[in-house]
Amino acid sequence: MLGRLARWLRLLGLDTLYYRDISDGDLIRLALHDNRIILTRDTHLLRVKNLRNLFIVHSVNPIEQVIEVISLFDVKEFGPGRCARCNGILDGVDKKIIMDQVPEYVFHRCNSFFRCRDCGNVYWEGTHLKRFREMLEAVKNLR
Repeated sequence: MLGRLARWLRLLGLDTLYYRDISDGDLIRLALHDNRIILTRDTHLLRVKNLRNLFIVHSVNPIEQVIEVISLFDVKEFGPGRCARCNGILDGVDKKIIMDQVPEYVFHRCNSFFRCRDCGNVYWEGTHLKRFREMLEAVKNLR
C-alpha cells in the first residue's frame, strides 16, 4: 500500500520497515515491540484499541506522502541513506570496487557510490534523488 513511500523514506535516510504481506496482528506486535510508528492508508486500524503510534497517510501521491510524513514528524535533517530494498545502512565505497556492478555510463559520470551493508545493493547519487532532496528542502523551508 505504501511501498513507494517506504522506498523514498529509506533513500532519505529514515529507518523504515515495509512488508508487502504482513497481517495486521503481526504489524501491530512488531510496532509495539520495536516502538515504531505505523504509517498506513488503511483506516480500519483506527478501531484497534490502545494503538497510539498510528498515522493515516491521506495522499495517494508518493511525493505528497513523503511531504506529509516529514511535516507531521517535523523532520529537520535527513540521515545517511538506507537501502531501498532492505533498509540496511549504506556505506560509501570506492568506485573501482563496484566497477562491474553498475552501468558503464554511470561509472564514468558519477563519483560517489554506496553499498548496502546487508544485501550489497549498490547506489549512486543520481539526478532524480538530488532533485527530490532539493524539492523537499524547499518544502521544509516554506513551513
